[in-house]
Formats: sequence, structure tokens, C-alpha cells
Amino acid sequence: MITEAVPQAISDVAMARFAREVAKYPADQKQSAVMACLAIVQQEIGYVSIESEKVVANYLGMAPIAVHEVTTFYNMYNQQPVGKYKLNVCTNLPCQLRDGGRALKHLEQKLGIGMGDTTPDGLFTLQQCECLGACADSPVLLVNDRTMCSFMSNDKLDQLVDGLRTCGDKS
Repeated sequence: MITEAVPQAISDVAMARFAREVAKYPADQKQSAVMACLAIVQQEIGYVSIESEKVVANYLGMAPIAVHEVTTFYNMYNQQPVGKYKLNVCTNLPCQLRDGGRALKHLEQKLGIGMGDTTPDGLFTLQQCECLGACADSPVLLVNDRTMCSFMSNDKLDQLVDGLRTCGDKS
């Protein structure tokens, strides 16, 4: 598993993005931009560190614990560095009944890591997640919190990993 890296500063570009998000809300409700600001931090440094939560809290006039509560409540925020490709496999009960657990086990074997771990090359982090809202399409997984993959047989899982590995090796 990757350990917490040296804290990175949040750029002026990201701070300008914070300002654009805050401007969408009445002046007395700028805390409403907390999720957007956390997403900006994650896009910039790859995860949301305790230090970056404090920056967001200070910017929005919130208690740091309030920002931390948001970060820890939603699984879309990485609290430590993750691989280039984060694979979230739905393991909620309906998906478990439709082979979600099998898909997770297959990926653990294919990647040679356990759930919650990152491959030694830093390409893949494997996580379980709660409902992705596609129970009828199970097994389902989400790649990098953006791309939903449905009906993931072992062959389709292999194709996905092999394709991402090929893309990852080129960058």
C-alpha cells in the first residue's frame, strides 16, 4: 500500500477554482462549496490529505473536523495516494448476489493485491464500494470515480485490466 506522501501545496490555479465554486453560492453559504473544493484538491494532488482539508476549511470558514467529516463520509475522496487507476467494485448485497464478490476476488488474483491495496507499480488500487445504482448490471465497478463498467465477467475484467495496463505503460 502507498503511504502518505509529503504534503503538496495547493496551487494558485486550484485556489482560483475554489473562488469560482464559492461564487455559485450566497456569501453566507460558501461552505456549500466544500465537496467541489475537495474534488479540486483531489484532481490536483491525487488525494485529499489532512493538510489540504485544513486549507479547504480555512478558505470556506469551516472547522477542519467538518471538512474531514465530508472527506471520510464519501468514498469518492481518496484519503491517501492511490494508483493511476482506482477500481471500485460494488459489494453491496444485491451486487454480491449477482457475483460482485467473485469479481472482487478475480481482480485480487489478477492484480496480485488485496482489496484496499495498490499494485507495486502504482498503476492499480483495488477498493470495494457501496451501491453504484446499477444492481441489475452486476457485477459493476467504477474506474477512477468516473467510468462505470457493467456485467463484468472474468474475461471482461481481464480485458479491462490489460487495456488499462497498456495505457498506463505508455504514459
